[in-house]
Amino acid sequence: MHIEPGIVDGTKIVLSYATAAAAGGYAVKLAGETVREQGLPSTVIRTVATTLLVLFFFEILPHFSVGVSEVHFIFGSTLFLIFGAAPAALGLAVGLLLQGLFLVPTDLPQYGMNVTTLLVPLFAINALAARVIACDTAYVDLRYGQALSLSTAYQAGIVAWVAFWAIYGRGLGSENLSSIASFAASYAMVIVVEPLVDLGVLALAKSLRGVLDGALVTPRLHNAA
Repeated sequence: MHIEPGIVDGTKIVLSYATAAAAGGYAVKLAGETVREQGLPSTVIRTVATTLLVLFFFEILPHFSVGVSEVHFIFGSTLFLIFGAAPAALGLAVGLLLQGLFLVPTDLPQYGMNVTTLLVPLFAINALAARVIACDTAYVDLRYGQALSLSTAYQAGIVAWVAFWAIYGRGLGSENLSSIASFAASYAMVIVVEPLVDLGVLALAKSLRGVLDGALVTPRLHNAA
C-alpha cells in the first residue's frame, strides 16, 4: 500500500514523522537483538534479500490504486516467516525508501505514513506468532489456520493504519469513508491469497531443509524455538 499524495498534508504530516521514528527505533532494537543472537553477516544477508524482494513486490507484481491508497501484494508474513522479524522490518523500510528515492519520488512525502503502516503490523504478528505457534514447532510445520491468522493480522493492521491516516487527514465525510471502504474491500483479495503463498513457500523451504539452513533464513524456519 502507498497512501495517496495529499491525504495527509500541512502540519498534520508531522505525526507521521513521529510514528515512523518510533517504528524505526523498534526495528533497530530488533536488529540489535538479531545481530547478538545470530550474527551480523546473517542479519545483513537476510536484510538485503528482503529489501530486493520488497522492491520486486512493489514494482513488478500487480498493484493498483483503490480509494485512499494502493493495493499491493506485500507478503509481510511470508518475509517474517522466512527471514525473521528484524530483516523483514529493515527490508520493508529500506525497500520502500529506495523506491521513493529512485523510482517513485512522489511517494517520499508519504514515507513516514507508509513505513509506519508496513512495520507496526509486522511487529504485531511477531508478538502474535509467539502466542499461536508452539515453541516446539518450526515455521515449516505451520498449519493453514496458523498461517491465515498471521497473514490476516498483518493485512488487517495495514487496513487499520490506512483508515487511520485517511480519517486523520480528511475526516469522517461520506466520500472519504467510501474511499476507505473501497480500499478495505479490495484488500480482501490479498488476505485470501497470501496465506496460500505462505504455505507454498514454507513447503518449498521444508523440502530444501539443509540447503537453506544457516545464514540465509531465520533459524526458526526449520527449528523449534
